[in-house]
Amino acid sequence: MTKGERRDLRNGLLFAGPYLLGATALIMYPFAASLFFSMTQYNVVSPPVWVGLENYQRIFTEDDKFWTAIYNTLFFTAFAVPLQLTLSITLAVLLSQGLRGTTVFRTIFFLPSIVPIVASSVLWLWIFNPDSGLINGVLNQLGITSTPGWLADPNWSKPSFIMMSLWAIGTPMVVFMAGLTDVPRSLYESADIDGAGPFTKFRHITIPMITPTILFNTVMGLIIAFQYFTEVFVMTAGTGRPADSTLFYALYLYQNAFNYLRMGYASALAWMLFVLVLSITVTILISSRRWVHYHGE
Repeated sequence: MTKGERRDLRNGLLFAGPYLLGATALIMYPFAASLFFSMTQYNVVSPPVWVGLENYQRIFTEDDKFWTAIYNTLFFTAFAVPLQLTLSITLAVLLSQGLRGTTVFRTIFFLPSIVPIVASSVLWLWIFNPDSGLINGVLNQLGITSTPGWLADPNWSKPSFIMMSLWAIGTPMVVFMAGLTDVPRSLYESADIDGAGPFTKFRHITIPMITPTILFNTVMGLIIAFQYFTEVFVMTAGTGRPADSTLFYALYLYQNAFNYLRMGYASALAWMLFVLVLSITVTILISSRRWVHYHGE
């Protein structure tokens, strides 16, 4: 190695050093520590006691709330993510037509995405209030007296959070709008010559050409949905009420870690979540070879 190459290597390591130290201290060490703690009985106060795979065995054989949390999270994800994708695609297409006032509507639809989550959760608490909330007030004005209890009703609590998740679709909408700009205009011009209508062009041109964007938003939506926490924590005071109907996985993990001080067990739950999300993501990426179309292929 020449003197110049050694100098370049030294300078490169000096510039990369802060990032490498930060990645080690804030990512790699916690990652490895959580794996170790997942195989221990650890309550923060006392030193961890090695128990091997006992925590994982308990998750599957003794913990009924684990399955409740899994069901609630899968229910939320199965409805929230497709609805978010459908609505954000629809808005992106409508707002990409270049009509007058489009900029104003883009801003209006994106604003909820930058509202602090705690503030929006408090707002939705009032909206879902069964006695004086906005939704039931509107329903009463329409003559509907038998209104839902929303967050107070186990049958309506998860649908309430699904409705709330549609509040902040501004980010995927903007991503879809960016994807729409990459669709070649020549394809639409050829379709116009052939007499294709708006829905035909949307189905056979727009959707296939933005499938990479659909893949990205789907994966991101699933990851966010499986970690759904802040809203349910604020709106149920961290309890998952009523009757554990809103006990989502991330909330249950938090309860074990900080309410019950079962850090070892919470670490095992975190690793189970990691494996679950990773498995679903890999499955989607593998299946994307059959339905995602990239330009030039």
